[in-house]
Amino acid sequence: MKQILVLGAGLSATCLINYLLKQAEIYDWQLVLADIDEELAQKKIKGHPRAKAVKFDVSDPGTIDGLIDGKDVVVSLLPARFHDVIAVACVKKGIQMATASYVSPALKALEPEIKAKNLSFLNELGVDPGIDHMSAMRVIDRIRKKGGQLKSFYSFTGGLIVPESDNNPWHYKFTWNPRNVVVAGQGVSQYIKNGRYKYIPYNQLFKRIIEREVLDYGKFEIYPNRDSLKYRKIYQLDDIPTIFRGTMRRPGYSAAWNVFVQLGCTDDTYTVEESENMTYRAFINTFLKYDPEKPVEEKLIEYLGLEPDGEIMQKLVWLGIFEDKVIGLKNATPAQILQKLLTEKWVLDPDDKDMILMQHEFEYEIDGVSHQVVSSMAYIGKSTTETAMAITVGTPLAIAIKLLLTDQIKQKGVIIPTKPELYNPILDELEEYGIKFIEKESVV
Repeated sequence: MKQILVLGAGLSATCLINYLLKQAEIYDWQLVLADIDEELAQKKIKGHPRAKAVKFDVSDPGTIDGLIDGKDVVVSLLPARFHDVIAVACVKKGIQMATASYVSPALKALEPEIKAKNLSFLNELGVDPGIDHMSAMRVIDRIRKKGGQLKSFYSFTGGLIVPESDNNPWHYKFTWNPRNVVVAGQGVSQYIKNGRYKYIPYNQLFKRIIEREVLDYGKFEIYPNRDSLKYRKIYQLDDIPTIFRGTMRRPGYSAAWNVFVQLGCTDDTYTVEESENMTYRAFINTFLKYDPEKPVEEKLIEYLGLEPDGEIMQKLVWLGIFEDKVIGLKNATPAQILQKLLTEKWVLDPDDKDMILMQHEFEYEIDGVSHQVVSSMAYIGKSTTETAMAITVGTPLAIAIKLLLTDQIKQKGVIIPTKPELYNPILDELEEYGIKFIEKESVV
């Protein structure tokens, strides 16, 4: 009987656990779900006879070895910063591991030992990274197989709200980790276009957007992801003249979000004095010049050249940044203060549904003729608990674990799903869940 240990009972865990428990009945598996909140873990397994819930605190390293001992695979759904700790313990014990997160440098450094022990460590098997890799590589490999030479690759993903649930002026609500949204794009974004490298500093990022239409969902604006260049190696596109990956939002979002970037509200490197007693209005005022005769709104309009009655100011007013409401968050960074406000406003209503949109655009040449392939996917969530985000993160990872435990994965070492051995069966099964790409090809 094979033993599965799942660490973390958060949002993405539900779909993964439900899938694995169905498979456990077929393949005679046993599942242990470990979380710091044992009651939450108990709720997630719903008394299933092939599962048990236990309490686990990752900050107590002494408990890790005993918990993973005897398991066939350890699935880490913990925050990404903890994966390396779990990976070290798994390598020591000779246990395979799976996550939805990016491969860290520390994990990559463990690869010789992982291979020496004949282990498979699965990574980047969520939606982005994950479904993006698999769906892109399926098309790229097909183009290569017929002799095409890739000239351009664009890829965009967005975790958004369905039109029926879009009822605030930002056209956005949190469907995943709010912190990741607040600190998104920090650093320098880089990509290549027509053979020319482009580097965009954070303070310019939300001004450098492109626009696209996706299926029947209308127009979107896209800001560049941090590092598109590394995907040349990952996808074996070293000589491609253009490669760009980005994040999708509804039109108008980036210009308004740029206000917070320019003010410094997304900074997470220092704490604001007496933040617990400060109001949101006072918080915004801390970033503006000292002029007690002028209201905060007027100073902000002057500082950033905003239209007093324009869409950006309407978004900011609706958000509540000018209200005399006490923050109530002690020793908080600007980013944490902004996140607290946003989580109060960008919240899903009880009947809301989210959606994942993804679009790849390929241009290639074959026999002197230029072709374009546009591959698009839209997936709608079922509820505020079974969100599109949770389903598309948890399900591909769960399918990969099934493949691993049924000996269908022959690769060893640190693995991401860019080979047909992984992407074909996972994408094929995802179609059964309605997670399907629509392709259009044309001569350009």
